[in-house]
Amino acid sequence: MPTSRRVRNEQLPTIRPNYPGNLLVGRQFANADEQLYEPTFSNVLRWKVLQKNPQAEAKKLDTWAPAVQDCAAQLRQPAEGTLIWLGHASFWLRWGGKTFLFDPVLFDLPLIKRRHALPCAPSDLTGIDYLLLSHGHRDHLDDYSIRLLARQNPRLQVLGPLRVAGLLRRTAGTLPPTQEAGWWQQFDLGPDAALEVFYLPAAHWHRRGLADLNTVLWGSFLLRDQASGRTLYFGGDSAYGPHYEQIEAQFGPLDVVLLPIGAYKPAFMMQRSHMNPNEAAKVSNQLRAGHFIPMHYGTFDLSDEPASEPLRILEQIGAEGWLNAQLHTPAVGQPLRLDDME
Repeated sequence: MPTSRRVRNEQLPTIRPNYPGNLLVGRQFANADEQLYEPTFSNVLRWKVLQKNPQAEAKKLDTWAPAVQDCAAQLRQPAEGTLIWLGHASFWLRWGGKTFLFDPVLFDLPLIKRRHALPCAPSDLTGIDYLLLSHGHRDHLDDYSIRLLARQNPRLQVLGPLRVAGLLRRTAGTLPPTQEAGWWQQFDLGPDAALEVFYLPAAHWHRRGLADLNTVLWGSFLLRDQASGRTLYFGGDSAYGPHYEQIEAQFGPLDVVLLPIGAYKPAFMMQRSHMNPNEAAKVSNQLRAGHFIPMHYGTFDLSDEPASEPLRILEQIGAEGWLNAQLHTPAVGQPLRLDDME
C-alpha cells in the first residue's frame, strides 16, 4: 500500500484556515474527495470501440466554429483591464499593470487540428509577465507554445501547480523562473504588486505519458485587485464538485468567471474530468458570479457532442433565466474590458 502525505509549497502562504496541503498517495495527487482518478481502459474501449456515438451524424454535419477577430493591434498596444479569448482555454489578460497568459495552446495538438485560426500570430505574444498553467494536459500545456513564449518573453515567469517545474524541464526544454503552488496557496508577485494570484482546487487528473499518472497537480486560478477587491476566476479543467462552494465561501461573490463548458460526452468517460453547460451554469450561480465567459469549446474536437452544442445549451439556459450572471460569448480575439463588467 503506497504511503500518503500532505504536501504544499512551504515558501508560499496558505490562505484557507487549517488546510493541511494536497494529499499525495505514493507519487499521485488525489482530488479533494481524497480519491485517485484514472480513466480506465474499459471506459476508453467502450467509448472508442464498443459504443456508437448517438450524435455521430449530427456531429459530422455540425461545422460551426467560433468567429475569429484579429487582435494583433490590441496586443501591441495593450489597454489596461483588457481580456482576450484566444480559443479553447487560452486567455490573454492585461490587468494591474501586468500581462498574463493562461494555458496557451497556439498550435494544433498531436493528431487534433484547431477548428479555427489563432486570432494573432504567435510572434505577437510578447511582453508577457506571467504565464499561468492550470495543469499538464496537452490541450492546456503545449510544449512548442511554451518554448516559443519563453524565447520571445525574456521576463516571463511561470505560475503553476506543484511538480510543474519538472514537467517543463522535460517537455518544454526550458524553465523560466517558476513558482509552484498547492491548492489554497497565494503566489508571491512582490510587495508592490497590484494583483493577488491564488491557486485553487479543481476536480481533474494528470497524464502525459505512460508512467506519470497524477504526478503533477491540477487546479484553477483566482486574481484579485488589491485596491478595488475585484476578482477574476479561471476555472481550468474541472468536473463539478464541492470545491466551488468552498471557493465562494473563501472569496465571496466573484466578479468575472471563466468556466469550461465543453468535452462532456459520453458522460461515463467525461463526467469526472469536465463539466457540461448545465453544470457550468450551476457553478456560476454557486460562485455568485457577476459575469460568465465560457471556454473549452469550439477549438478542438475532444469528445462526442456536436461542436455548437455547448454554447447553444448555455445560451438557452441564460435565455430561460436560470443563469444569474451576465453571459458574455465573445468572438475569439475580441477584446473585453473589465471596466465594462462592473
